[in-house]
Amino acid sequence: MRKDFVLLSIALVVTFLMLPVSARTEMTSRDTQALAGAKLIYIATVRKDGNQSKAAPVWFTMSADNKAILIQTGPQTWKAKRIKRGSPALIWIGTAGGPAFIGKAEITPDAAVVQKILTDMHDKYWENRVMGVGPSAERFKSGDRIAIVVTPVRDLPEGFSSNPGTPAPTLENK
Repeated sequence: MRKDFVLLSIALVVTFLMLPVSARTEMTSRDTQALAGAKLIYIATVRKDGNQSKAAPVWFTMSADNKAILIQTGPQTWKAKRIKRGSPALIWIGTAGGPAFIGKAEITPDAAVVQKILTDMHDKYWENRVMGVGPSAERFKSGDRIAIVVTPVRDLPEGFSSNPGTPAPTLENK
């Protein structure tokens, strides 16, 4: 009986180790430090052909648990359409050549996420606060804006750069 238990335990461990990489639970210290001083992130998505899109600068904030990045965009943008169909997000922090990671991106209707975006972006970006540029409650309510949560899966190598039209990395570390 003990031998069967040991064999079963080994089989379970081996099976677990062979499962696909899932989202990590925390930002790396590299990303946390870079995000603390950044005003922008650059985001690219993956086209149907598997290639990177052009990286676009966007405003961002952090989720309440500091484990994900929150952004907003129009529902008809290419990034929204690609994320809706399951595209991961390639993120560069601070500049298009900054520290980079790939993450799972999801559109969310979560009212708490929308409120966090509205509050934080009002506080962080004077253009939003003074000029009304960017997200507003009215724009979310009308459907003109959607909220996106990007949860990091793995860091990309130092020096990884945006290269539209070339094969994008995958969420799994291959």
